[in-house]
Amino acid sequence: MTTGGKLEGRRALVTGAARGLGLAIASRLAADGAQVSLGGRDIAALEEACVAIGDAARPLAFDVTDEAATATAFERLATDGLDILVNNVGERDRRSFEEIEREDMARLMDSNLVAPFDLARRAVPLMRASGYGRIVNITSIASHIARGDASYTASKAALDGLTRALAAELGQVGITVNAVAPGFVLTERNEEWFTDGPEIADHLVRRTSLGRWAAPEEIAGPVAFLASPEASYITGHTLIVDGGYVTHF
Repeated sequence: MTTGGKLEGRRALVTGAARGLGLAIASRLAADGAQVSLGGRDIAALEEACVAIGDAARPLAFDVTDEAATATAFERLATDGLDILVNNVGERDRRSFEEIEREDMARLMDSNLVAPFDLARRAVPLMRASGYGRIVNITSIASHIARGDASYTASKAALDGLTRALAAELGQVGITVNAVAPGFVLTERNEEWFTDGPEIADHLVRRTSLGRWAAPEEIAGPVAFLASPEASYITGHTLIVDGGYVTHF
């Protein structure tokens, strides 16, 4: 799935872009011609990521759960405009359902649902002004299979629901809203699975039709497609990119 230079002149924001999947997405959008703002909390890491990507990238340090910081970030974005928003930030709490308190769930929902809602709300006027709008939410296969992990699963299922609702509401102004639901991706954060719990990692590989975890770039490609003109008639869709994991359930 390639988009070549089809994003030339487009302006994008990718949250959680300092490393891992977010960095891969930002790199792909830049390679396809977009000017990309890399969102995140660690300015040093963002600057390092921008050096790796090149002149098409710039750091935008802010916490998506901080309303004032988000407002300031969008004031900066408004200067140049915005065409593409990738809501990639996501928190996870791997404790059991009975261990998670109400405030823990509220914090997770703030990051995984409320923040994407808020960013989309702020992005839409800029997209309307530009005449081009693509919102891509990064959800998870967790919302498509029942395997516990209740807090994270609920938050990602809610984000899938938000994707469909926004698609219905924003279609009339030409803005598409889609989601990509990755399976297991070999990022820096997930590499510990192969050292701390190799039996679990091996089990997940066996349950995946393609027999391996995804490279971050294999998720970035579908995201870039949904952000491109080729996806102009796709909206309200969650694209599962999991190497066939869900088919085994």
